[in-house]
Amino acid sequence: MNAVTKTEAARPSLIATMASKFNMDPKAFEATVRSTVMPQQHTNEQFAALMMVAKEYDLNPLTKEIYAFPAKGGGIVPVVSIDGWLNLVNSHPACDGFEIEFQDDDAGNPVSCTCRMYRKDRGRPTTVTEYLSECIRNTDPWKMKHRMLRHKAVIQAARYAFGFSGIYDEDEGAKIAEMRDVTPPAPPKPPVPPTHQIARAETIDAETGEITEDPVADGIDADGDVEGEFLDDGDFLHKLDEDLAVCMDEATLEEVWSDADPLARFEGNEDAQKLATIVRKRHLKRIGGGNA
Repeated sequence: MNAVTKTEAARPSLIATMASKFNMDPKAFEATVRSTVMPQQHTNEQFAALMMVAKEYDLNPLTKEIYAFPAKGGGIVPVVSIDGWLNLVNSHPACDGFEIEFQDDDAGNPVSCTCRMYRKDRGRPTTVTEYLSECIRNTDPWKMKHRMLRHKAVIQAARYAFGFSGIYDEDEGAKIAEMRDVTPPAPPKPPVPPTHQIARAETIDAETGEITEDPVADGIDADGDVEGEFLDDGDFLHKLDEDLAVCMDEATLEEVWSDADPLARFEGNEDAQKLATIVRKRHLKRIGGGNA
């Protein structure tokens, strides 16, 4: 009865879960993503933050549906390419198509672009108009004015129609990156658990990408005493998603949500709180909850 035991059964890590989706070894998956969609200088926390967003929205970082834009002074901004936005729209169960309409001047140059986004559960489309004068940037892609303005209209209509949040297109990401570091800060360490409990912890080798379990970082010091529970943001949200997935009614879901108390855990970290709320809303919608 006095033996130290783990509080949770072994389960795939965030990286292992995503790697399995693409039939890849976790080490190879992580190494590939780090070398192709992350800035050269980045932290494990920034990598985990991007993977959390990719998993939540089911975006493929290997095809650059989502990637990290380096922010001024350090940090990253999660950027979704137009292919990623179209994936989000077309894979949404309520999507019923969309229409594009341009308004050009007498010389054939675009003035504005309107996108009408249709949902199966709504009687009217969500209509958004984007104006070239407000969107155009002095970059090579904007030499294709009609194409880029069409992208802008589709992305903004998708936001309004389906409530996508916490992700940006490349132009928005560049503007935000110029202003501040938007990488979610590390949350405070949880309280020390009872001495008969211990939680699993993982460490990521920045050179090899290897994911290992550290018996000391797991919460046992050299003398065998429990020091504390270590769960990173990705694992916490992954576990929250799993716990909510088994709830079959709104009362049980709310009880699990209250016990986990993610808003308190991520106090001061608006991006992480937003992701946790998205997870809750998705499962409320699944069970037909009234507050979804």
